[in-house]
Amino acid sequence: MLQHFAVKGIRHLGIEPSANVAAAAREKGIQTICRFFNEETARDIVREHGQADAFLAANVMCHIPFFHSIIAGIKILLKDDGIVMFEDPYLGDVIEKTSYDQIYDEHVFLFSLRSIGYAFAQHGLELVDIEPQTTHGGSMRYVIAHKGARPVSPAVLTQLRKEEELGLHRLETYERFRLNCEKSRSELKSLLEHLKAEGKRVVGYGATSKSTTIINYCGITPDLIEFISDTTPAKQGKFTPGAHIPVRPYGDFAARYPDYALLFAWNHSVEIMAKEGDFRSGGGKWIVYVPQVKVIE
Repeated sequence: MLQHFAVKGIRHLGIEPSANVAAAAREKGIQTICRFFNEETARDIVREHGQADAFLAANVMCHIPFFHSIIAGIKILLKDDGIVMFEDPYLGDVIEKTSYDQIYDEHVFLFSLRSIGYAFAQHGLELVDIEPQTTHGGSMRYVIAHKGARPVSPAVLTQLRKEEELGLHRLETYERFRLNCEKSRSELKSLLEHLKAEGKRVVGYGATSKSTTIINYCGITPDLIEFISDTTPAKQGKFTPGAHIPVRPYGDFAARYPDYALLFAWNHSVEIMAKEGDFRSGGGKWIVYVPQVKVIE
């Protein structure tokens, strides 16, 4: 994201705790510090660079357990008329789609508008706008400002009403979600066992973080999925956590198409299915499980 600011000569600063990622950013000409962001880091940045017009984050806020320290740091760093803009997987989409594979170790939180508004309000900050995203199968982009500094968009009020209708504040909503997860698990496991009994070959498509949740929660074993195809070299030759299903290069998938491909990267289904016309024209079928388990021929 920041490389576009760098190219245009806009003052910027990347905050990245991973040394290898920070080094890669610097190689692209992005001014980067290798630190975790918190109140202390915010004060140091203000002393050296001044306050910020914008604080931007994408798919990282939900990974941070010390969330209030982040917000307190933002409060220090942000100019009076500045904005915070970040996006993360959205709780409402997870509930509506039964996309329980969003729940895994790195995702410490699943945010709703109500929870974001409540957390930032404790630090004198206010949710002023939102923008739903299709990323990761359903994300929300939040815009935050100092309280009273900017008008609150009607989109915020509209989505808050929808959250009321979804019952995101009610325990029974999550009881129903649990039952939906268990139903999805049972149907997917039964389908894979049925295909195995028929002698069909099933290969996984995309060794995603989300796939780890699905594989272990559903009890999917190497006898049900031959391997998982993935284009990322760092994942190839490895095994999935827990179940130890092999991860192989995409070439292994294309060289000998399976009967069925279990689409773990379902949030990219449109582009994946568009490019895999040969698989489908050769009789290959897709297995998907969001929002429900089904076979796509």
